[in-house]
Amino acid sequence: MDGLSLDDQVCFAVHAASRALDAVYRRELAELGLTYPQYLVMLVLWEREPVTVKELGRSLRLDSGTLSPLLKRLEAAGVVRRDRSPDDERSVEVRLTPEGVRLRERALCVPRRIAEATGMDVTELTGLQHTLNRLTHALAHSTS
Repeated sequence: MDGLSLDDQVCFAVHAASRALDAVYRRELAELGLTYPQYLVMLVLWEREPVTVKELGRSLRLDSGTLSPLLKRLEAAGVVRRDRSPDDERSVEVRLTPEGVRLRERALCVPRRIAEATGMDVTELTGLQHTLNRLTHALAHSTS
């Protein structure tokens, strides 16, 4: 075997798992009116706010060209607002609206439902997350 079989490719295993996970998230997040990338933005904001657009991009590993339309849609949905920073006119801060705060309560069931869909226990999921974080870190540093 020369290693060029599709089933031997780590990249394909990660890709296939990501697509399957995206499908489960899509189903769960539809009830909240969020896409997966929008959910990630909301997770950051539910954890800490206000957050500058620059900080949000860094946290989510997204560039401003990807992030701006996401924020625009979330703002149109009434769950976030963007304001110029009072400390730095060039910086834009993102905050939750009261509706965005309420949305958090509705989202509390999402992690449990995702975990159930994987068929894995907490130990397995924690180990997988640790392994994927190590993989991401190693790959990011191999290209720099």
